[in-house]
Amino acid sequence: MTKKNIILLYISEISGHRSAAVAIEKSLKLLSHNADILNLNGFRYTNPISEKIVNRIYSAVIKNTPKIWDYMYDNPKVKKKLDKIKNSIHKMNSPKLKKLFAGFSPNAVVCTQAFPCGMVADYKKTYNSNLPLIAVLTDFVPHSYWIYDTVDYYIVPSEEVAEKLAKKGVPSHKIKPFGIPFNPDFNAAVDKEKIKHKLNLDPEVKTILIMGGGQGLGPIKTIVKSLERVKEPIQELIVTGTNRKLYHSLKKKIRKYKKKIQLFGYANNVNELMVASDIVITKPGGITTSEALAKRLPILILKPLPGQEMNNCTYLVQQKAGIRIDKPQKIHHIIDELIANPDKLDSLSQAAGRISKPEASLDIARFVLNLH
Repeated sequence: MTKKNIILLYISEISGHRSAAVAIEKSLKLLSHNADILNLNGFRYTNPISEKIVNRIYSAVIKNTPKIWDYMYDNPKVKKKLDKIKNSIHKMNSPKLKKLFAGFSPNAVVCTQAFPCGMVADYKKTYNSNLPLIAVLTDFVPHSYWIYDTVDYYIVPSEEVAEKLAKKGVPSHKIKPFGIPFNPDFNAAVDKEKIKHKLNLDPEVKTILIMGGGQGLGPIKTIVKSLERVKEPIQELIVTGTNRKLYHSLKKKIRKYKKKIQLFGYANNVNELMVASDIVITKPGGITTSEALAKRLPILILKPLPGQEMNNCTYLVQQKAGIRIDKPQKIHHIIDELIANPDKLDSLSQAAGRISKPEASLDIARFVLNLH
């Protein structure tokens, strides 16, 4: 195989977009020893000051006024108004991209978020470039901010998403339903009983994994309180991510709870935690849910935020792989029902397996390496 130079672009250091880029990078390295890979925060590279400001604004809007994000997300009116601003930013960034591409000579650019994808798409138009540009969608519903004529290929999570993207005007030959990329290590065979023993879990008791994404968001304390009311014995694995405040708050209360609880911060062993679990309660981020689907885990979806989370939630519920939870204080009723009805739990598990794409990152890497 001839030597390949590949640039991966994402935004935000703690995000599914970055996790997807890292997963593709790892898969490229597994498949080829003859590839140079540059994995960059595209927003930070071109607009280091703006990146900090935009991230803060985005976090504040999502946390405090999610209805504003709901209005803005994939809204044609908003998109039309933002196009002029976006085009100006892209033109300003094009010289920086030109310098980057001249120095690295990439054979392909792979973007796991729409903003850097748009930058490169407009760069191609400005400089009449034929540089292969691949957009990798990390959510289960495509939005219009991804769509550019100069994107060569779209990697999408499923055949259903491929159809929706085609309806938005993307030629079907450009769309590849390989799935959402996640760490290929998740595919390694792991003995469930050994992992349960390692984690000091009772093999006869149902294990509930509780996650709030990389930043430990969501009503996790409310959920833990509700789970105290579950009739059957259960054991809980709680991942708080980078949310140190939540971690320390829960740590102080663990001894007061009747249920057995193990607490993790930013966990590097999510693979093991998922293998050991019978149910996952989580925010519906694309990467986390794809990992859970690959493990055939029934997914209980915490109050999804407007926009991509709500779309992911809708997809998972429609596919019968997930259950939406709008009242976290009542989640014990759902757990009681699932434990009392093993067939329902098994049905969720089978649906998860049916729509999972565990080889996604390797399939994407193989496709990128074989581009001419």
